[in-house]
Amino acid sequence: MRRIAALLATNFCRRKPGNVQSHNFSSYKGRDEASLEEEAEKKIGWLLKLIFAGTATAVAYQFFPYMGDNLMQQSVSLLQVKDPLFKRMGASRLTRFAIDDERRMKIVEMGGLQELLNMLGGAKDDRTRKEALKALSALSQSDEVVGALHNAGAISVIRSTPDTSQDAEIEKFKSNLLKRFQDLKYDILSKDYVEK
Repeated sequence: MRRIAALLATNFCRRKPGNVQSHNFSSYKGRDEASLEEEAEKKIGWLLKLIFAGTATAVAYQFFPYMGDNLMQQSVSLLQVKDPLFKRMGASRLTRFAIDDERRMKIVEMGGLQELLNMLGGAKDDRTRKEALKALSALSQSDEVVGALHNAGAISVIRSTPDTSQDAEIEKFKSNLLKRFQDLKYDILSKDYVEK
């Protein structure tokens, strides 16, 4: 016990009171600077991570449609599922795939056109109708696909799509598709559509 008391006494006696205060102040400042540096490094690290993640997402989104036929086939398969969410996902993917006439015809050959028409005809909500019409509109940029649409009876399915006041895009896609048929001289009052 005496030994510990002697050690403590020598430690306290060696320091001067003014020196202790400045030493504590300077070490506090050092800790403060270190914590500020640490915080700045963390924030910069998060910023770089977010930039990297955003760049990776943008690159993946741009290259996703170009990855091949098996993804197109998977997208067409999604249209055959009963869940409207998966149908919308499949239609959205087909919209992104339909970037040139070759890909549009490939979608038609895989049965995507008929599945989109089935999806549109059986849709129970506006979001599903909108995605189906959007995909059909993207496919209709090709004259050959418009011919295939006409042969599949798309005019009557498109015309029978219920009007909605809540989503103007549905009406826009619907009218654009019907206008496309008119532009290519297809009879939009075809025999399979009975006027009300």
